[in-house]
Amino acid sequence: MIIKQTQFIKSSTTEAQCPTSDSPEFAFIGRSNVGKSSLINLLTNNQKLAKVSGTPGKTQTINHFRINNQWFLVDLPGYGFAKVSKKDRANFEQYIREYITKREQLTCLFVLIDSRHEPHAIDVEFINWLGEQGIPFAIIFTKTDKMKPLALERNVEIYKAKLLEFWEELPPLFLSSSAHKLGREDILNYIEEILG
Repeated sequence: MIIKQTQFIKSSTTEAQCPTSDSPEFAFIGRSNVGKSSLINLLTNNQKLAKVSGTPGKTQTINHFRINNQWFLVDLPGYGFAKVSKKDRANFEQYIREYITKREQLTCLFVLIDSRHEPHAIDVEFINWLGEQGIPFAIIFTKTDKMKPLALERNVEIYKAKLLEFWEELPPLFLSSSAHKLGREDILNYIEEILG
């Protein structure tokens, strides 16, 4: 897929505020500081599209970007650790879950996992919750450039084994590195395949 056009449409704090459109939506989510903004900028080939911050939890709204006038890329707030109050965090979690469970246009949710770490309970719980809700999703391992190949392979295999404790088969898995521009074509080709 060649991305020729990217356009920020709007930020929302409830599912009801999201754009009125029948276009397919591909959303991106992960724990704070997983490299989501960098990955979105890599995919769109636009380093200024999503704000990259050294402060975890900077994305606090549901952000819609129109791609090629054909589909939406949706940047969701991170879950887990973020330097925000408990009240704000609970609010984020509520509207993230509302968007995920109520948004009919949501075609695929990409769950970002930091490849440097072994499985975190919060990631596994979130992925299992997606399964319970019947949400179509894929997993993207980020920051793979920060790992030696064998260590990366080991961590990915540990993750697969952990998920297979709960799942009969695994969702699609992708490896990415914003620094090395790895994974861009695979992820965009997957989106293109779904769009048909």
